[in-house]
Amino acid sequence: MDVIKPELIRNIALTGHGGCGKTTFAEGILYASGVINRLGKVEEGNTVSDYHKDEIEKQLSINSSVMNTLWKGSDGVSRKINIIDTPGFMDFVGEVKSALRVVDTALIIIDAFKGVEVGTEASFMMTNEYENNLIFLINKLDMENADFEKTVADIKDSFGSRVAVVQFPVKTGNDFHEVVDVIRMKLLRFKPDGKGEYTEHDIPDDLKEKANEYHQKFVEVVAEEDEELLNKFFEEGANLTDEELEYGIKMGMRERKLFPVFCISASKNIGTRDVLDFISNYTESPLDKLPEIGHRPNNDDPFEIPPKPDADPALFIFKTVSERNIGELSFFRVYSGKVKAGLDLINEANGKSERLSQLFSMNGKDRKEMSEVVCGDIAAVVKLKDSHTNNTLSSKNFPVVLPEIKFPNPNMTLAIHAKNKGDDDKIATALHSLHEEDPTFLVNFNPETSQTLISGQGEIHLNTILNRMKSKYNFEVEVSNPKIPYRETIRSKVDNIEYKHKKQSGGRGQFGHVLLKLEPLERGKGFEFVNAIVGGVVPGRFIPAVEKGLVEIMSSGVLVGCKVIDVKVTLFDGSYHNVDSDEISFKIAASQAFKKGFKDASPVILEPIYDVEVVFPEEFMGAVSGDISSRRGRIMGMDVYGKLQKITCQIPLSEMNDYSTKLRSLTQGRGYYDRKFSHYEDVPKEVEVKIISEYEKEKAENSN
Repeated sequence: MDVIKPELIRNIALTGHGGCGKTTFAEGILYASGVINRLGKVEEGNTVSDYHKDEIEKQLSINSSVMNTLWKGSDGVSRKINIIDTPGFMDFVGEVKSALRVVDTALIIIDAFKGVEVGTEASFMMTNEYENNLIFLINKLDMENADFEKTVADIKDSFGSRVAVVQFPVKTGNDFHEVVDVIRMKLLRFKPDGKGEYTEHDIPDDLKEKANEYHQKFVEVVAEEDEELLNKFFEEGANLTDEELEYGIKMGMRERKLFPVFCISASKNIGTRDVLDFISNYTESPLDKLPEIGHRPNNDDPFEIPPKPDADPALFIFKTVSERNIGELSFFRVYSGKVKAGLDLINEANGKSERLSQLFSMNGKDRKEMSEVVCGDIAAVVKLKDSHTNNTLSSKNFPVVLPEIKFPNPNMTLAIHAKNKGDDDKIATALHSLHEEDPTFLVNFNPETSQTLISGQGEIHLNTILNRMKSKYNFEVEVSNPKIPYRETIRSKVDNIEYKHKKQSGGRGQFGHVLLKLEPLERGKGFEFVNAIVGGVVPGRFIPAVEKGLVEIMSSGVLVGCKVIDVKVTLFDGSYHNVDSDEISFKIAASQAFKKGFKDASPVILEPIYDVEVVFPEEFMGAVSGDISSRRGRIMGMDVYGKLQKITCQIPLSEMNDYSTKLRSLTQGRGYYDRKFSHYEDVPKEVEVKIISEYEKEKAENSN
């Protein structure tokens, strides 16, 4: 592919709720611009962007997919448009965040019947974070139940007065093939062949009043970007010149004060060309963007990285994919300078040198080699040795670190172990590779519970990862709910806890004798050991063994085999035998004395409590709040989140194993949540009895 100038590049992401038509619209762009010669369909599994096996089977986007095309806009100039098609299910929100991090413009697609959905709101919030230019596309206007006016009202209600209609349909349903463009004040009549071509006509008399009304509203939003334009608007009405209108639109898009609304039918490829013209003419190029604010390695002071094509090179890796027969493919955007194959750069995260081998322009799984990648362009490189998602590569003369993608906290955790003995190491390698591809998928081994834990955004997310591991690496694992990392502690003080370990079996025996005092500590203080021995009744050489015995019993627990926390232990007396006493004897005596005293010190079990934010449509408030209460949850607050409701609450981790699935069921797939660890607190007595009973039962079964 020929190298294109940075000012002629446009980077866009297609976002929105699952099923709104993003992948179909991407297909329409490629067809209208001549990249493909037939329109693929999601249900037939032959689209450019949904090419992975699991996406074809499930008929939904799981991965973000990078594509590109050349588009000759209405001004006759060809521009390169990089397109990232993102998933709509909240389980794959990490893919959306990584895409929005590197594009300049987001297109939020909305179903003309369903209106603003949870995924619409979530997409909008993420564009706020990255300050993307924003365009709304009302899709499926060819469907029988489509309602354009209601959907526009829904968008304005959710996202405010910045929303401005650019087009409205003459008719919806089966007769949708004409729209009125209120910028150009023309009627566009689309041909029925699916190529997206149209002819321009004068607006019919019966639509002129409606068109003028929408035009007036659009110009008013545009004029608000400039005091001179606003004064002219109030003095002369909507009579801005083409140059003034263009300036106002560009400024409004750049400052997120104008959110234009277009009409499309992605399945019939209606409206695609006009949207591409608008993107070409009015949205930001990489050179229009403000400098990225990064920092120097080992220095957190802000540092500007302006988008200069002739500067030293710096690129940011936003996505990593492992493809069969290719190896690891790293997707990146160049933020400064330009890069060529064979160039050596430094990974500023680890200081290691990386050589860029082959550079590719991507269209789904298809790739074309590139000679160079200029500032603002998006491309892929194969087989980087030590670089992954969120890494910055830059030249030795220009050491910088670009802002990382802030991925969401995991919402669901499962425990896994290999079905076949001997596969553990191989599975660990596979899981690490899957994490590199998807940073929202986390893996860790919990030594406390001796379990390998995988965490992600929900049931669909984790099932997708496990299916991918089976098909890609041919490994099978068994899955279970993770053991809850309870804690044990005490509530009262106990003095004079005595234990004498004495063993004689011929020859040298064992003898250790200790007296301890146990006291509860303030939460978070951990473990404190006090040596209060006077007169050498326990020799100094055995004191470390006493402490070691205490540490070991506290790590393995007394009530339910979980870690003991926030206890102060004082060793104040004891005795020893000149021959039989040794370190092991005092270690055993200390652990047994602790166990004995712990049970008399009002022991309690503590459970992990998580802060949870649940977002959902208002009509499900009763069901969602009732479910939270049934999980022993405490509602801390309720708030409006755009058009949605948000409940802030605290729920015990032990009650959250199936929460992702249950929330989806309660809200018809329209609710999602975020969680993070908050603190430990006492388990209710009735729950504590159940936990101890289950532990004793499991212990008995394992000993048989």
